[in-house]
Amino acid sequence: MPLAFESISHGTVAFGFFNIESDMLLLEHYFFFASDLCTWISELAEKQVSSRFESCWPVFDVPLREDIGDLMGAIHGFHFSGFIGELYKTYPFPGNQNDFKQNPEGQETRQAVEELIRDFSVPKDIPVVLDAGKGEAVLGEYRFDRQVFQGLLLYVWQGGYPRWRGEVKPDYVRRMKETVEANPHGLFKGIAFS
Repeated sequence: MPLAFESISHGTVAFGFFNIESDMLLLEHYFFFASDLCTWISELAEKQVSSRFESCWPVFDVPLREDIGDLMGAIHGFHFSGFIGELYKTYPFPGNQNDFKQNPEGQETRQAVEELIRDFSVPKDIPVVLDAGKGEAVLGEYRFDRQVFQGLLLYVWQGGYPRWRGEVKPDYVRRMKETVEANPHGLFKGIAFS
């Protein structure tokens, strides 16, 4: 489930996994895969040797709220609107609440999820800036302080809410952790993976 994170630019924003059978994440209206995010973060950790580093990430932008859909309606099986509704028709919420765990093999559904989101989104490259001097990370139109930026990474490391099934973390998540821990500078300084 996406959680609320406090941004500098937009107040409280939603970030996180929204279907346990996919490794796709959302940041408000930006959608991207956790496997990509972990690769991008690893690259940033290795490259951010100065106080400011800029990049851009390709995402699926779903600018209209009705095209995003109704997450709670889809989870409860009564309202399947927008992209999220279509995803839950394909990968419904588990019948047993105990099975509500993030699938560590969720990247295997990527092709099917990409096909679904194409009807609702626009491909977009968003600017990404890590500014250690200001202690800020910019992800598209959203700005976060160092602590919240690290919180986004820790959320992915843990498998969000409800956490990774069997506490098994995908290889790409473990690689991100190892790379960030090997490069504890800039906005990565002091991050504490548990």
